[in-house]
Amino acid sequence: MSALKDQLRADLTSAMRQQDEVRVATLRMVLTAVTNEEVAGDVARELSDDDVQAVLRREGKKRREAATAFADGGRDERAERERAELAVVEEYLPTQLDDDALAALVTAAIAETGAAGPAGMGTVMKVVQPQVAGRADGGRVAAEVKRQLASG
Repeated sequence: MSALKDQLRADLTSAMRQQDEVRVATLRMVLTAVTNEEVAGDVARELSDDDVQAVLRREGKKRREAATAFADGGRDERAERERAELAVVEEYLPTQLDDDALAALVTAAIAETGAAGPAGMGTVMKVVQPQVAGRADGGRVAAEVKRQLASG
């Protein structure tokens, strides 16, 4: 069984004892998403830690987008709730790369591949994506690659 899934369950129990309502709701939601992923498809399966992290990234992205949508709609209280849930989800994800670290990885990938101009974007992305897996949003990576290829 996934160690990360076990950690989520243990933390849920702890949060219930502490009566931390946001944490309980968020961890229940994440564990439900993990269970749904396990039974999706033709055959039920146990998720690995990497699979659980993929579910966590997806749930984090949902919370981020929902917080933005609520904030844009003037529902600040609801946006704050989404941001609180996002903070709980992010505790279980690898630390995100900062802009400088991401830029350095992209620069190295461009040098390695010799890519130039917009046509080289796919080549650079193939090199960068495995290096940043789970530590940077794909859209953020693509934007940095595009920026460097356009200026270089």
